[in-house]
Amino acid sequence: MPELKRLQAGHAPAVLAFELANRAYFAASITDRGDAYFERFTERFDALLAEQEAGICAFHVLVAEDGSVIGRFNLVDIEDHSAELGYRVAQHVAGRGVATATVLELCRLAADRHGLRTLRAAVAHRNVASQKVLTKAGFVPVGPADPAHIGGEPGTWYRRDLLTRD
Repeated sequence: MPELKRLQAGHAPAVLAFELANRAYFAASITDRGDAYFERFTERFDALLAEQEAGICAFHVLVAEDGSVIGRFNLVDIEDHSAELGYRVAQHVAGRGVATATVLELCRLAADRHGLRTLRAAVAHRNVASQKVLTKAGFVPVGPADPAHIGGEPGTWYRRDLLTRD
């Protein structure tokens, strides 16, 4: 059974393999990261770890039993009990409820571990699968997203209020 783990330095090779193996699949529904992302992967990965250490973001990987990464689930721009959710899953597990189940798990972690009360996610209009995941996970559309925020594409902001244990 896949396990959601906090991103660590040792995950770098598996994350790179995940991104490379699924690059074309991701580009069909979201803006491609571009060659520069892969050419400077180590530098970018180290920067993510530094942001996580500073408490600005919380990055997670969904790890399969064989140790491969099959998804990335991130909380970015953590501030004022709120964060932006971003995620992607490998093509070979897409459509099986993996993203929805893991987004729900991350919602619990966001409230319990990080004290967050609200999550938001911007989704391009063409990314119907992600819209379905968010809706199934209790997010509701709240308005248009700035195309600059979604790689120049029109999209919608979704929001979910989290239950916190006070």
